[in-house]
Amino acid sequence: MAKSIFYHAGCPVCVSAEKDIISLIGESNVEVVNIGEDRSRVDEAEKAGIQSVPALVTPNGNVLHINFGASLTDVKG
Repeated sequence: MAKSIFYHAGCPVCVSAEKDIISLIGESNVEVVNIGEDRSRVDEAEKAGIQSVPALVTPNGNVLHINFGASLTDVKG
């Protein structure tokens, strides 16, 4: 099974959502990407359809935006 990818920016809203996502779907089923720390993955997130973080991209490409933490434009700075 392909993994979901959870993108976030490291803010308290994002970290809380990360814990919930891992609890719900299991750590082995999700790749966590902190684009606040790994700026090289911002373009990847945009191409996946991420508009704000935290967000989860499912294995079939659906984007689930979770709680509004920050727009991707704000994260890019």
